Amino acid sequence: MNGRTQQILLHIAGCMVFLALPILFSPESLSLYSYFRNPPTQRDFIIYALMIAVFYANYYLFIPNLYFKRRYPAFFLLAIGCFLFINFLPAIIPGQGAPFASASPGGFPPFAGQSHTRAPDQRPATIPGQNHAPLSGPPRTAAEDPPPVRHHPLFIDTDRHLFLFLVVIFFALMLKIRERWKLTEREKIAAELSYLKAQINPHFLFNTLNSIYSLTLEKSDQAPTAIVQLSGMMRYVLDEAGKDMVPLDKEIAYIRNYIALQEARFGASLHLDCSVSGSPEGKKIAPLVLIPFIENAFKHGINADEDALIRIRIGIDPKELRLEVFNKKVSLMKHAAPDHSGLGIMNTKNRLILLYPHDHTLNIKDGEADFLVLLTLKLNDKGHRHR
Repeated sequence: MNGRTQQILLHIAGCMVFLALPILFSPESLSLYSYFRNPPTQRDFIIYALMIAVFYANYYLFIPNLYFKRRYPAFFLLAIGCFLFINFLPAIIPGQGAPFASASPGGFPPFAGQSHTRAPDQRPATIPGQNHAPLSGPPRTAAEDPPPVRHHPLFIDTDRHLFLFLVVIFFALMLKIRERWKLTEREKIAAELSYLKAQINPHFLFNTLNSIYSLTLEKSDQAPTAIVQLSGMMRYVLDEAGKDMVPLDKEIAYIRNYIALQEARFGASLHLDCSVSGSPEGKKIAPLVLIPFIENAFKHGINADEDALIRIRIGIDPKELRLEVFNKKVSLMKHAAPDHSGLGIMNTKNRLILLYPHDHTLNIKDGEADFLVLLTLKLNDKGHRHR
């Protein structure tokens, strides 16, 4: 069941519960058939149905087109008009208009079918078998009874209807504000991811071209192979980097091409321990979230004049990926590219927070002589974008 179907079912269930409120809170104990034949209950159903219509009119029309566009006078005038319509319509529908209601003792309105006024010739109740002696006092005439308090049918339960109407408007407004906030958050995340990818991709291109440049200076026979490998990397960046999720085997192939370029560049001076365990088949991962840590190790762990060591280990389980990147720190070579590794690591941290907010752990140990990255990602066979 997708999110759209769940939302529709939730709205249907909410409307049914709302329409059942007149029965749930009715002071009378009647059968369900009697409820639907009872004019006060019918009147309540009409009012509650109109309240639902007002909710959706505000949710889809009035709030987006008036309230959010700061057209407050028009919004409040429409709200007042809707309330007057809801409050007065049932009173003018044939068969639904309530007669003038008398107030019961204590100020509470009588239940349907009850009356608290006596007919003029009505006598006090008597006890059978006692010569019809009155229960208390002499008989009272109609003139002695206090006049009944009468209410105009258009104003019956106005206070209750007003309270319910304000709750409906407030609920529609809160839901719409929440929906707009979530949409803004999604747009913000998409913009941030696009910005981060735009920063990362030129960074990769610069470093790999720098590696090939070193091979051409040495007139190495590996230069044509390196160009082919770079072509495959750039094709991956152009075709896959814009997607939310990519096949894990393609991401691993991209990493292998990058490492091969570095091996061709540094040759025997590179002490590299690289291993990939587990099967990437059928797994998905966000593109280019692993390579910045590997690239950082080569940038700060390679110098032909020093003893260098880089260790890269990728372990793939059915539901989890583990990345370990270790490098000994060396002095930067004079012809090395400008140091932008901090930017790449920071961007990758931000991407992990946005895409895997609760599904990753990242530990970075920046020692005096070495640098260690330990990353764990939860994988999903079908792939999904984390929020």
